[in-house]
Amino acid sequence: MPYVNIRINKAHTQAQKEEIARRVSATLAEVLDIPADYVWTVFDNVPTDHWFVGPTSVTRLNEQG
Repeated sequence: MPYVNIRINKAHTQAQKEEIARRVSATLAEVLDIPADYVWTVFDNVPTDHWFVGPTSVTRLNEQG
């Protein structure tokens, strides 16, 4: 049973996460020749002020546009 852990910032919607999970499950099911229901996908929602690109938080990057 594949387990996929995805770290994503909290700015993404539930609908987006559901679509990601659907696509990840479908891809692994196809490649591994297993039912998509065998794939577990877990999202770690990281606040944008805890996520940095270099020395700058994603919150700050989003504010800068």
